[in-house]
Amino acid sequence: MHAIITDGSISKIINHPKPLVIGDVQYPARIFSVWTASELAAIGIIAVTFDNSNKKDEQWYINTNQSFTYDASAGTVTAAYGDATARAHADTLFTAQDETDGLGTEGEVKTRGLKYNLIQTIKAQAAGILANTDWYIIRKADANTAIPSAITNYRAAVRTKAAQMETAITNASDTPALETLYTRDEDSVRPLGELPTLES
Repeated sequence: MHAIITDGSISKIINHPKPLVIGDVQYPARIFSVWTASELAAIGIIAVTFDNSNKKDEQWYINTNQSFTYDASAGTVTAAYGDATARAHADTLFTAQDETDGLGTEGEVKTRGLKYNLIQTIKAQAAGILANTDWYIIRKADANTAIPSAITNYRAAVRTKAAQMETAITNASDTPALETLYTRDEDSVRPLGELPTLES
């Protein structure tokens, strides 16, 4: 990505190399690959430097669009993000005004928050894991074949852990707290934990 500087300010951002006209001169796209940074700067083209220090994980935050800043003394253009906004951790409900405006019924869910969506994911994961051993339950019902204790214990452990995970999500006070539950340490362990796996 490059910026074109005209009269001391950014006049255009170029995402990909392309032919362009500066002043009365037509330049081919290949100048971006064969010219040096100094040669490009001499005609007002500067490579953009990216500052991602404010960029946050989009699972948890809504990032701003990038803004571009030209520093004439340094001869640099920087693309940076503003302050990110945390996604709603709780459901958003329709208000009395929403109902008056015909948008929905007051008190009903308008938009699901992160907590709801994360809990639904845990439920789906647990159901998927349990489905792998459902045939033991069906066989017990059909043929009265005993379910191995290891399977019974495993299925109970999955349900218990899923309930613990859902409780941890429910008790998270805000979006950063939710993010912390899912943040893995250097050993790839997260505070939320994992659903158990069946040992072979």
